[in-house]
Amino acid sequence: MKRTIIDRYEMNDSRQVVVDVSVRSVEDLFDRFDRTAPYLKKDLDPQFVDYLIGCARELGRHDFVIRINLAVPPTADHKRRVQQSIRNYLYYLQQIELRELQSMFRRSLALFGLGLGLLTLAIVVGRQMAHGDSVPGQILTEGLTVAAWVSLWQALANLIIEWQPHRRELIICRRIMAAPVQFAPFTGS
Repeated sequence: MKRTIIDRYEMNDSRQVVVDVSVRSVEDLFDRFDRTAPYLKKDLDPQFVDYLIGCARELGRHDFVIRINLAVPPTADHKRRVQQSIRNYLYYLQQIELRELQSMFRRSLALFGLGLGLLTLAIVVGRQMAHGDSVPGQILTEGLTVAAWVSLWQALANLIIEWQPHRRELIICRRIMAAPVQFAPFTGS
C-alpha cells in the first residue's frame, strides 16, 4: 500500500486531519518579546506559526483542525484568546502578503508602461533614421527595441510566474484562520 504524507497525521471522527501542537502553557504559543502586551495584540511564536504554515502546505486541500495539547489546563478565556490570536495573527500575515502582491502588480504595470514607451520611442526613432544609413541611429533603435522587449517580458513574467506563490500563501493563511482550534490535555512526557 502506498503511503502518503497525510498518513503522518491523525484523523478525527469527522475525517479531518489533526494538526497537533504540544506546549506546557498558553504563554508558550506567543513570542517571548511580547510578554507585557495583551493577548490579542501579541505576536504568535514564530516556530508555532511556521509549523502551522508548513502543515497547511503539506495537507493541501485536506480539511484540518488545530489541536493544542497543554500541560497546564487553559481557562475558557485563554481558549478564546488563543483562537482569536491565531486568527488575528494570520490575518496580519495575509495583509502583508496582499501588500506584496499589490506591489508586484504595480511593478508589473510600471514595467509594462515603460516597455510600451520604449517600444514607441524605438519605432519613432527608427522611422526618423530610416532615411539615412546612420550606424549610431540603428544602434540606438535596436537598443531601444531590446530594452522595450526586456521590460515587457519582465512585466509579463511577473504576472504569469510571481503572483502564484503570493496566491498560495493567501490561501494557506485563509485555511489556517478557518481551521477549528481545539484544546486537549498534554499526556506526553
